[in-house]
Amino acid sequence: MPDAYTQLLDATISHLESLKSRGTRFVTVSPENLAALARTPRRAAVATAAPIISSSPSSSSSPVTATAPVSEAKAAAFAELRARALVCVKCPHLAGSRKNVVFGVGSPDASLMFVGEAPGADEDEQAEPFVGKAGQLLTKIIQTMGFQRSSVYIANILKCRPDTPGQSAGNRKPTPEEMQTCIPYLHEQIDLIQPKVIVALGATAVEGLLGKTIGITKLRGQWRTYRNIPLMPTYHPAYLLRNQALSEKRRVWEDMLAVLEKLGAPVSEKQRGFFLKA
Repeated sequence: MPDAYTQLLDATISHLESLKSRGTRFVTVSPENLAALARTPRRAAVATAAPIISSSPSSSSSPVTATAPVSEAKAAAFAELRARALVCVKCPHLAGSRKNVVFGVGSPDASLMFVGEAPGADEDEQAEPFVGKAGQLLTKIIQTMGFQRSSVYIANILKCRPDTPGQSAGNRKPTPEEMQTCIPYLHEQIDLIQPKVIVALGATAVEGLLGKTIGITKLRGQWRTYRNIPLMPTYHPAYLLRNQALSEKRRVWEDMLAVLEKLGAPVSEKQRGFFLKA
Protein backbone atom coordinates (compact mmCIF):
# COMPACT_ATOMS: atom_id res chain seq x y z
CA MET A 1 0.00 0.00 0.00
CA PRO A 2 1.28 3.54 -0.70
CA ASP A 3 0.47 4.58 2.89
CA ALA A 4 2.59 1.78 4.26
CA TYR A 5 5.44 2.76 1.95
CA THR A 6 5.26 6.37 3.12
CA GLN A 7 5.19 5.34 6.77
CA LEU A 8 8.19 3.07 6.26
CA LEU A 9 10.11 5.79 4.43
CA ASP A 10 9.38 8.36 7.14
CA ALA A 11 10.30 5.89 9.88
CA THR A 12 13.58 5.04 8.13
CA ILE A 13 14.54 8.69 7.75
CA SER A 14 13.59 9.39 11.38
CA HIS A 15 15.66 6.43 12.58
CA LEU A 16 18.71 7.47 10.55
CA GLU A 17 18.46 11.07 11.75
CA SER A 18 18.22 9.78 15.33
CA LEU A 19 21.36 7.70 14.84
CA LYS A 20 23.13 10.70 13.36
CA SER A 21 22.18 12.91 16.31
CA ARG A 22 23.82 10.36 18.61
CA GLY A 23 27.07 10.54 16.66
CA THR A 24 26.66 7.62 14.27
CA ARG A 25 28.29 8.39 10.93
CA PHE A 26 28.04 5.11 9.06
CA VAL A 27 25.42 2.36 8.85
CA THR A 28 26.38 -1.14 7.88
CA VAL A 29 24.18 -2.81 5.28
CA SER A 30 24.63 -6.46 4.42
CA PRO A 31 25.34 -7.49 0.81
CA GLU A 32 22.06 -9.42 0.83
CA ASN A 33 20.06 -6.32 1.76
CA LEU A 34 21.87 -4.22 -0.83
CA ALA A 35 21.06 -6.80 -3.47
CA ALA A 36 17.42 -6.82 -2.41
CA LEU A 37 17.26 -3.03 -2.59
CA ALA A 38 18.76 -3.09 -6.05
CA ARG A 39 16.06 -5.52 -7.20
CA THR A 40 13.23 -3.46 -5.66
CA PRO A 41 11.55 -1.13 -8.16
CA ARG A 42 11.31 2.46 -7.07
CA ARG A 43 7.85 2.74 -5.60
CA ALA A 44 5.74 5.82 -5.58
CA ALA A 45 4.82 7.29 -2.24
CA VAL A 46 1.87 9.61 -2.04
CA ALA A 47 1.57 13.37 -2.05
CA THR A 48 1.54 13.29 1.76
CA ALA A 49 5.21 12.28 1.78
CA ALA A 50 7.84 14.64 3.17
CA PRO A 51 7.15 18.24 2.15
CA ILE A 52 9.12 19.43 -0.84
CA ILE A 53 8.79 23.14 -0.16
CA SER A 54 10.72 23.75 3.04
CA SER A 55 10.74 26.85 5.18
CA SER A 56 13.58 28.18 7.27
CA PRO A 57 14.55 31.31 9.15
CA SER A 58 16.25 32.54 5.98
CA SER A 59 13.06 32.45 3.94
CA SER A 60 10.36 33.05 6.52
CA SER A 61 10.47 36.81 5.97
CA SER A 62 9.70 36.47 2.28
CA PRO A 63 6.11 36.82 1.09
CA VAL A 64 4.37 33.49 0.73
CA THR A 65 2.88 32.75 -2.66
CA ALA A 66 0.48 29.95 -3.46
CA THR A 67 1.79 27.20 -5.71
CA ALA A 68 -0.09 24.57 -7.65
CA PRO A 69 -0.06 21.13 -6.04
CA VAL A 70 2.74 18.89 -7.23
CA SER A 71 1.61 15.67 -8.88
CA GLU A 72 1.65 12.58 -6.69
CA ALA A 73 4.17 10.87 -8.95
CA LYS A 74 6.60 13.79 -8.87
CA ALA A 75 6.19 14.28 -5.11
CA ALA A 76 6.87 10.59 -4.60
CA ALA A 77 9.92 10.63 -6.85
CA PHE A 78 11.30 13.66 -5.02
CA ALA A 79 10.72 12.04 -1.63
CA GLU A 80 12.50 8.88 -2.79
CA LEU A 81 15.43 10.85 -4.23
CA ARG A 82 15.72 12.96 -1.09
CA ALA A 83 15.70 9.85 1.10
CA ARG A 84 18.59 8.37 -0.88
CA ALA A 85 20.58 11.60 -0.76
CA LEU A 86 20.13 11.99 3.01
CA VAL A 87 21.89 8.70 3.73
CA CYS A 88 24.53 8.89 0.98
CA VAL A 89 28.07 7.94 2.03
CA LYS A 90 29.68 7.76 -1.41
CA CYS A 91 32.31 10.26 -0.22
CA PRO A 92 33.22 8.96 3.27
CA HIS A 93 35.32 12.01 4.13
CA LEU A 94 32.38 14.32 3.41
CA ALA A 95 29.78 12.07 5.07
CA GLY A 96 31.97 11.89 8.17
CA SER A 97 32.35 15.65 8.54
CA ARG A 98 28.95 16.99 7.49
CA LYS A 99 26.21 18.06 9.87
CA ASN A 100 23.47 17.81 7.27
CA VAL A 101 22.90 16.80 3.68
CA VAL A 102 21.78 19.91 1.81
CA PHE A 103 19.37 18.47 -0.73
CA GLY A 104 17.72 21.54 -2.27
CA VAL A 105 14.76 23.83 -1.77
CA GLY A 106 11.90 25.23 -3.82
CA SER A 107 9.17 24.06 -6.13
CA PRO A 108 9.49 20.77 -8.05
CA ASP A 109 7.42 22.48 -10.75
CA ALA A 110 9.77 25.47 -11.02
CA SER A 111 10.43 26.98 -14.43
CA LEU A 112 13.69 28.49 -13.12
CA MET A 113 16.48 26.63 -11.32
CA PHE A 114 19.63 28.02 -9.69
CA VAL A 115 22.67 25.77 -9.23
CA GLY A 116 25.67 26.55 -7.02
CA GLU A 117 28.77 24.56 -6.23
CA ALA A 118 28.46 23.28 -2.65
CA PRO A 119 27.04 24.11 0.80
CA GLY A 120 28.99 26.36 3.16
CA ALA A 121 28.99 26.38 6.95
CA ASP A 122 25.60 28.10 7.24
CA GLU A 123 24.02 25.73 4.75
CA ASP A 124 25.52 22.69 6.49
CA GLU A 125 24.07 23.93 9.76
CA GLN A 126 20.56 24.68 8.43
CA ALA A 127 20.32 21.93 5.76
CA GLU A 128 19.22 24.44 3.11
CA PRO A 129 21.21 25.90 0.20
CA PHE A 130 22.09 29.58 0.02
CA VAL A 131 21.07 30.78 3.49
CA GLY A 132 24.20 32.78 4.40
CA LYS A 133 24.97 36.32 3.23
CA ALA A 134 25.39 35.19 -0.37
CA GLY A 135 22.09 33.33 -0.11
CA GLN A 136 20.32 36.40 1.21
CA LEU A 137 21.58 38.34 -1.79
CA LEU A 138 20.41 35.57 -4.12
CA THR A 139 16.97 35.78 -2.51
CA LYS A 140 16.87 39.52 -3.23
CA ILE A 141 17.84 38.87 -6.86
CA ILE A 142 15.08 36.26 -7.17
CA GLN A 143 12.51 38.62 -5.68
CA THR A 144 13.61 41.50 -7.92
CA MET A 145 13.05 39.19 -10.88
CA GLY A 146 9.45 38.79 -9.72
CA PHE A 147 9.77 35.33 -8.12
CA GLN A 148 9.98 33.96 -4.59
CA ARG A 149 12.40 31.36 -3.24
CA SER A 150 9.46 28.98 -2.98
CA SER A 151 8.58 29.32 -6.67
CA VAL A 152 12.05 28.60 -8.08
CA TYR A 153 14.37 25.70 -7.22
CA ILE A 154 17.81 26.13 -5.63
CA ALA A 155 20.39 23.36 -5.40
CA ASN A 156 24.11 22.69 -5.42
CA ILE A 157 26.26 20.21 -7.31
CA LEU A 158 27.54 18.85 -3.99
CA LYS A 159 24.98 17.96 -1.34
CA CYS A 160 27.59 17.92 1.44
CA ARG A 161 29.86 20.70 2.61
CA PRO A 162 33.45 20.10 1.47
CA ASP A 163 35.42 19.08 4.54
CA THR A 164 38.10 21.46 5.82
CA PRO A 165 40.44 19.33 7.96
CA GLY A 166 42.67 21.41 10.20
CA GLN A 167 40.58 24.56 9.63
CA SER A 168 38.23 26.03 12.20
CA ALA A 169 36.48 28.21 9.62
CA GLY A 170 36.24 28.87 5.93
CA ASN A 171 35.29 26.81 2.91
CA ARG A 172 37.14 25.06 0.14
CA LYS A 173 36.41 24.43 -3.50
CA PRO A 174 34.99 20.97 -4.20
CA THR A 175 37.24 18.71 -6.21
CA PRO A 176 36.29 17.51 -9.70
CA GLU A 177 36.07 13.97 -8.31
CA GLU A 178 33.65 15.03 -5.56
CA MET A 179 31.45 16.85 -8.06
CA GLN A 180 31.50 13.89 -10.43
CA THR A 181 30.45 11.55 -7.62
CA CYS A 182 27.57 13.73 -6.39
CA ILE A 183 26.22 15.21 -9.61
CA PRO A 184 23.89 12.26 -10.41
CA TYR A 185 21.61 13.54 -7.62
CA LEU A 186 21.46 16.94 -9.33
CA HIS A 187 20.78 15.24 -12.67
CA GLU A 188 17.78 13.49 -11.15
CA GLN A 189 16.55 16.77 -9.67
CA ILE A 190 16.82 18.48 -13.05
CA ASP A 191 15.11 15.60 -14.84
CA LEU A 192 12.22 15.65 -12.37
CA ILE A 193 11.79 19.43 -12.32
CA GLN A 194 12.39 20.00 -16.05
CA PRO A 195 12.99 23.74 -15.60
CA LYS A 196 12.82 26.01 -18.61
CA VAL A 197 16.06 27.74 -17.62
CA ILE A 198 19.01 26.90 -15.35
CA VAL A 199 21.28 29.58 -13.88
CA ALA A 200 24.80 28.42 -12.95
CA LEU A 201 26.18 30.51 -10.10
CA GLY A 202 29.91 31.01 -10.26
CA ALA A 203 32.96 29.54 -11.92
CA THR A 204 33.03 26.29 -9.94
CA ALA A 205 29.39 25.51 -10.70
CA VAL A 206 30.03 26.17 -14.39
CA GLU A 207 33.11 23.95 -14.28
CA GLY A 208 31.16 21.16 -12.59
CA LEU A 209 28.28 21.38 -15.06
CA LEU A 210 30.04 22.15 -18.33
CA GLY A 211 33.63 21.18 -17.68
CA LYS A 212 34.67 24.70 -18.68
CA THR A 213 37.70 26.17 -16.93
CA ILE A 214 38.27 29.26 -19.08
CA GLY A 215 36.86 31.58 -16.44
CA ILE A 216 33.45 32.89 -15.49
CA THR A 217 34.30 36.38 -16.78
CA LYS A 218 34.40 35.06 -20.34
CA LEU A 219 31.47 32.65 -19.94
CA ARG A 220 28.92 34.75 -18.05
CA GLY A 221 26.06 36.13 -20.07
CA GLN A 222 26.46 33.55 -22.84
CA TRP A 223 23.73 30.95 -23.25
CA ARG A 224 24.78 27.31 -23.02
CA THR A 225 22.79 24.10 -22.98
CA TYR A 226 22.77 21.52 -20.19
CA ARG A 227 20.69 18.36 -20.37
CA ASN A 228 18.78 19.99 -23.24
CA ILE A 229 17.90 23.00 -21.07
CA PRO A 230 19.11 26.58 -21.67
CA LEU A 231 21.77 27.45 -19.09
CA MET A 232 22.94 30.95 -18.15
CA PRO A 233 26.34 31.21 -16.42
CA THR A 234 26.69 34.22 -14.13
CA TYR A 235 28.70 35.42 -11.17
CA HIS A 236 28.18 33.86 -7.76
CA PRO A 237 26.39 36.18 -5.30
CA ALA A 238 29.46 35.97 -3.04
CA TYR A 239 31.42 37.75 -5.78
CA LEU A 240 29.01 40.68 -5.63
CA LEU A 241 29.50 40.86 -1.86
CA ARG A 242 33.25 41.18 -2.42
CA ASN A 243 32.94 43.55 -5.38
CA GLN A 244 30.31 46.23 -4.81
CA ALA A 245 30.93 48.02 -8.11
CA LEU A 246 27.73 49.09 -9.82
CA SER A 247 29.10 47.78 -13.12
CA GLU A 248 29.41 44.24 -11.73
CA LYS A 249 25.91 44.32 -10.29
CA ARG A 250 24.64 45.46 -13.67
CA ARG A 251 26.36 42.56 -15.44
CA VAL A 252 24.61 40.03 -13.22
CA TRP A 253 21.32 41.85 -13.64
CA GLU A 254 21.71 41.83 -17.44
CA ASP A 255 22.11 38.05 -17.18
CA MET A 256 18.89 37.89 -15.16
CA LEU A 257 17.07 40.08 -17.69
CA ALA A 258 18.14 37.62 -20.39
CA VAL A 259 16.78 34.80 -18.22
CA LEU A 260 13.44 36.57 -17.84
CA GLU A 261 13.21 37.08 -21.59
CA LYS A 262 14.04 33.40 -22.19
CA LEU A 263 11.24 32.47 -19.79
CA GLY A 264 8.84 34.80 -21.57
CA ALA A 265 8.27 36.68 -18.30
CA PRO A 266 7.21 40.34 -18.37
CA VAL A 267 10.01 42.85 -17.75
CA SER A 268 9.13 46.35 -16.58
CA GLU A 269 11.00 49.50 -17.48
CA LYS A 270 11.92 49.82 -13.83
CA GLN A 271 13.53 46.38 -13.92
CA ARG A 272 15.40 47.23 -17.10
CA GLY A 273 16.82 50.33 -15.45
CA PHE A 274 18.26 48.71 -12.33
CA PHE A 275 21.98 49.40 -11.66
CA LEU A 276 22.37 51.80 -14.56
CA LYS A 277 24.31 54.95 -13.88
CA ALA A 278 22.14 58.00 -13.26
